[in-house]
Amino acid sequence: MQPPLVGLNRRNLVRELSAGVTLIAIAIPLNIGYAQIAGLPATAGLYALIVPTVVYALVVSSRQLVASPDAAAAALVASSIGGLAAAGSENYATMALAQAIICGVLLVAMSWLKLGFLANFLSKPILVGFVGGLALDILVSQIAKMLGIKIESGGEFVEKLTGLVTGLPRTSLWSVLISVGVVALPLGRRLLAALPWALVAMIVTTIVVALTHADAAGVAVLGPVPAGPPPLTWPVLGWMQWLALVPSAIALTMVTVAEGLLVSRSYGEQRGYATSPNRDLLAFGLGNIAAGASGSFMMGSSTSRTAAMDQAGSRTQLPSLVLAAGTLLLLLFGTSLLAEIPSPTIGAIVGVAVLPLLGIRSFVEIFRQDRFEFAIGATCFLVTLFVGSIPGILVAFVLALVNMAKRAASPAIDVLAANDNPSDSLLESAPRGEVTAPGVLVIRMAAPIFFANGNAFTSAVTAAVTAVVPAHTVHSVVIDMEAVTDVDVTGAEAFASLRDWLAARDVTLAFSRVRSTALPRLQRLEIIRDETVYDTNREAAASLAGPAGT
Repeated sequence: MQPPLVGLNRRNLVRELSAGVTLIAIAIPLNIGYAQIAGLPATAGLYALIVPTVVYALVVSSRQLVASPDAAAAALVASSIGGLAAAGSENYATMALAQAIICGVLLVAMSWLKLGFLANFLSKPILVGFVGGLALDILVSQIAKMLGIKIESGGEFVEKLTGLVTGLPRTSLWSVLISVGVVALPLGRRLLAALPWALVAMIVTTIVVALTHADAAGVAVLGPVPAGPPPLTWPVLGWMQWLALVPSAIALTMVTVAEGLLVSRSYGEQRGYATSPNRDLLAFGLGNIAAGASGSFMMGSSTSRTAAMDQAGSRTQLPSLVLAAGTLLLLLFGTSLLAEIPSPTIGAIVGVAVLPLLGIRSFVEIFRQDRFEFAIGATCFLVTLFVGSIPGILVAFVLALVNMAKRAASPAIDVLAANDNPSDSLLESAPRGEVTAPGVLVIRMAAPIFFANGNAFTSAVTAAVTAVVPAHTVHSVVIDMEAVTDVDVTGAEAFASLRDWLAARDVTLAFSRVRSTALPRLQRLEIIRDETVYDTNREAAASLAGPAGT
């Protein structure tokens, strides 16, 4: 098993500690904002940076992947629990803890059962659409904060948008000025690249509000933040309440797995170190159980913070431990500094962070590449935005299955053409109506044979035989099985009907290039009976060519 903090040595210790300070400056402002999105107190976001972060950092295989609550997860928490309890209530916070624990248990189970592949069902268009819908919902809430307009944060998107529009006459000038100043900072980041703009914005605007008493003029502030370390607790709920949280926990788990494993593998490949998906799932699982037991909420991977650590030169998990230590010190000795943070500042910081999640560039790129996949992403976006996050993730999975079935139902099925070079393999497709050799058709099936494409395969073979002119000149059909790695019962039934059809026309059936690993199953399902199996397509064509196939 990989030891903790692998890659750390004396040469990079200072750089890793410096990256940790940078991570503190990035994570604390964002986590306060994400806790508010989730409908939880600021401490819930800060607690996530201590015990859960330490547990995760000591277990994960990735040297760089940063774990934390993010905007999409926070929005999912709010939308899923908002219908079960009132935001801000004690029961609401307890449900958030329970949800994190359920997510943790699911992630640990996926690690143990090696089920990380399930996240592959969430393709890029689906993820872009789902996260984009959540991001736009978040953005409306943050714009309201930036303008000093109070709206129902736990409401549906249309309610929030309506509240924002109707509240425009009540816009606070002070809030707008603060927000404009905060948003202007990242625009000049190239000039001030070394400065953590979010922390700078938070410090400066807090000082301004404190000196000018802008809160008395209508600028909302964060308010008192309880001091002290994270409490060790366990959510106490009825069984029905636990069960009600399972669907949203599954949705959160799948999004975390899909994004987390992808980012982990990507940075591992870029920086030349090995990662273990199952180890990463275990780290996410234990981290979320720790989050639920220490007053926080669901945590996943943070792409933006991981990218920031990579740019800072970090190649270990030490910055995450520095972050945990720094946040603990803040909670012990510095919570009074947080009370005067303006809400418009938090809204602007989160709004800037959320903007890339809208996926506008990704949507344009997908639209240019494949209109069908664009329609899938757009559908997922609209359902997530107007119906809800849980229906959004369900629609995402249904669309993923539709997309997969659409492609699997139409595999490449080709009649192979012969050529004049006896050393070449037969790989080129022949025009419709032609044969591979006199009286012989070699037909390549470029996919496993199963329920979605069995009939399509049968139809393609019969069409290839009947297309040959003059009629009744085909006496042998060879199925190239090199790409047929598996077959199911429905596919076997379809193949049986093809066998009967060929036999009724006195056409001999043979096979070529059968995989040794697939042969036992092909024989058990009677795809292959006593037919001849050739090692190569050329051997099959040469052996069977002739008027009688001899």
